Amino acid sequence: MELKLINDDGQAAAAGVSASDTLFGREYNEALIHQVVTAYLANARSANRAQKGRSDVAKSTRKPWRQKGTGRARSGMASSPLWRGGGKIFPNSPEENFSHKVNRKMYRAGIGAILSQLVRENRLSVVENFTVDVPKTNILARKLRDMGLNEVMIITDSVDENLYLSSRNLPHVLVVEAGHADPVSLMRFASVLMTRGALTKIEELLA
Repeated sequence: MELKLINDDGQAAAAGVSASDTLFGREYNEALIHQVVTAYLANARSANRAQKGRSDVAKSTRKPWRQKGTGRARSGMASSPLWRGGGKIFPNSPEENFSHKVNRKMYRAGIGAILSQLVRENRLSVVENFTVDVPKTNILARKLRDMGLNEVMIITDSVDENLYLSSRNLPHVLVVEAGHADPVSLMRFASVLMTRGALTKIEELLA
């Protein structure tokens, strides 16, 4: 299939760029995309929360009152989860494992389904090369504005240092290498701008 090729002014070139049908011509598979995105977010989680169980709280193990004859409910110790300040029944632990397993074939198919949907929605464009001469945020912002791009993910075959430094203070611009393009960012950004070299690299990695 053929992808839209644009110049530095955002104008479409006369001829497009040929791309793999396997990667950019897939049908939309909502269930697969949901699984890939959920797994990516889950695998990024860090188990950094901890709660105290009954054996961890600083409470006496003495029985608060006798078993019978007081008219109150029976109670064994103050660390009971029913009491304020007691331990949790199933406490969260730093050893929790949130990871989801996704097969390599499924992951590649999910990324292909996302890229194919971007092409159908005219949200993906290809440019020959994308760089800035000096690391200036306003230069990159003006260049993107001239191309008609506001919220954009820029995928390059190798990240240029000037381009990376220029994009750090732009909250709606993300610059990544082709190998680091993730499904969440591809879904989140309104537009995706890909260099021709990045297109070749993605096809090598995923097709």
